[in-house]
Amino acid sequence: MKINREQVEHVARLARLALSDTELETLTGEMDAILDYVEKLNELDTDHIVPTAHAVPVENAFREDSVGASIGSEKALQNAPEASDNCFVVPKVIE
Repeated sequence: MKINREQVEHVARLARLALSDTELETLTGEMDAILDYVEKLNELDTDHIVPTAHAVPVENAFREDSVGASIGSEKALQNAPEASDNCFVVPKVIE
């Protein structure tokens, strides 16, 4: 697949990039080389390859949620700088 200068200019315009003529020529050549390489990858036989999302097997590292005893409001508020009516007292942030 060939990419031309007009396509590079179009993408640059969409990305709001101001590119000089030299940069446009350079990017056109580089993007064309990248697309040629990607085209080579299409030659690979991948019929018997299982699609994967990760290179190595991944298992969920989280534990199952389970209901347990809480620490209680007294212990939760024990280190609070200020508490009132079993609640944390925080500075007012809305005027």
